[in-house]
Amino acid sequence: MKPKFYPTYSSFPSSFFPLPSSFFLLPSSFFLLRVTMKILTDWGFTREGWRKNSRGEYLVLLQGGLLTGFVILPVYQLPGLKIQSTHLLYIIWFMASILGLTGLIFIIKALIDLGKNLTPLPYPIENGELVQTGIYGIVRHPLYSGLILATLGWTLFKMSLSHLIASALLIILFEIKANREEAWLTKKYPAYSEYRQRVKKLIPGIY
Repeated sequence: MKPKFYPTYSSFPSSFFPLPSSFFLLPSSFFLLRVTMKILTDWGFTREGWRKNSRGEYLVLLQGGLLTGFVILPVYQLPGLKIQSTHLLYIIWFMASILGLTGLIFIIKALIDLGKNLTPLPYPIENGELVQTGIYGIVRHPLYSGLILATLGWTLFKMSLSHLIASALLIILFEIKANREEAWLTKKYPAYSEYRQRVKKLIPGIY
């Protein structure tokens, strides 16, 4: 006697129960949202902070806006500025590549050395520690240094006046943000004053 077969949901082809694609995207969207909120919380972002700018949240927004503007900014060169010498052009491109590559190395090494202490806020995370080794033994703000070098490299490569102005604005912002950050770091870490005297801020051995 053959056993009776009772159809189940899984025995039917999926075409019998068409589901919108958004049905499958919802769980992943909620998961990504929870992960994002967890990262922002670990970085020190809070609702009160956004309202009062108590941890430099507005500086982070301004930084994001300027970096986005730099990326989408059209290239503008001075009228009549055209390099005739091919050798000189190759030298300029080589220097621009060195700047960009050095900036990228600074950024990657800084992210690795920071590890769990990473936060885009100038305010240090609660359970962090003062990092003085690796790239942080060369400059105190290697992420800012790397971004500055990268933007200057692109500016030189394109010979763009508009990007030169944007780079200058970014340098001013990073100077302001670094000063705010160091005021908080000095309060939190007693060793920061000595570290500040020993290691330059943005340019190794110079500034």
